[in-house]
Amino acid sequence: MNAPAVSVIMNCLNSSRDLREAMDSLMAQTFADFEVIFWDNCSTDESPAIARSYGDRVRYFRGETIVPLGEGRNLALAQARGRYLAFLDCDDVWKPTKLERQVALFEANPRVGLVCTDTEIFDGRRVLKRLFAETSPARGMAFAALMQRQWISMSSAMVSREALTSLSADKIPSGQGSNGGWFDQSLNVCEEADVFYRIAHDWELDFVDEPLTLWRVHGNNTTFRKFGQFADETLRILEKHRMLYPGYDQEYAELVAMMTRRAGFQKAVALWREGRNSAAREAIKPWRYSGLKFKIFWWASYLPGVFFDMAARLYFALPANFRQ
Repeated sequence: MNAPAVSVIMNCLNSSRDLREAMDSLMAQTFADFEVIFWDNCSTDESPAIARSYGDRVRYFRGETIVPLGEGRNLALAQARGRYLAFLDCDDVWKPTKLERQVALFEANPRVGLVCTDTEIFDGRRVLKRLFAETSPARGMAFAALMQRQWISMSSAMVSREALTSLSADKIPSGQGSNGGWFDQSLNVCEEADVFYRIAHDWELDFVDEPLTLWRVHGNNTTFRKFGQFADETLRILEKHRMLYPGYDQEYAELVAMMTRRAGFQKAVALWREGRNSAAREAIKPWRYSGLKFKIFWWASYLPGVFFDMAARLYFALPANFRQ
């Protein structure tokens, strides 16, 4: 069979509630030269039947055991044949011209390794906000800009096979990744950003300045509750970059300081949520006067943990540049 232009990666675990809406949006694409790599992570609901109902364009695979998402993405990528690789989470939605607009940008510039689109965040009923409304993306060699402010939603991302292949296993330090250097299976909350960062280091980025992706959110934002993991993985990514890119601390001194400061804040948030207020202030002490966010957190950490959820809601209502 001739290889399609685009392989769409879908990783599924019991996604039947929203899966048909996602699949319908995929099948309605104006760009038709694609295949679907559907990796079923041992679903027990109707997801397998829904996926198979869309015919031969969907190549259905089922794992033997449930695996973390990063590993599942690697397993799906190993089956892909397209020269471009797009990702659609099973509860997200694409607008009809999404693939067409992205492929056009790749075809116009062979130096581009990743193209995303603007994204609307919605709850299934209404749009809550638009990502590019608060974050201006960068084009071209944008590694530092992306590290400072990650603007790529997973379901909006399309990468070239050449760019992904360039993340070769021989560049990845022992224990820092596997499966051809794609999604780092040692990461659980930052594995997507890690791939985007490494592509951006060596390839140009581009974007479609139109909201062609809808990112569905469910209930309360849980990011604050994972800040301990974010802190650890932020520092692990920093160490990976130091090993991958000689002279990293000298060339990207501001990024090193930013990532260290970011991890300190994330760790402090996790400690405060655990009721360890003094330890939280100690974790953030070196950056207490680094900006308004840090000053506010310092004083907020004197409050009991009952205020955590309220603080989280206020935090995520703030502009993106304040949250960095």
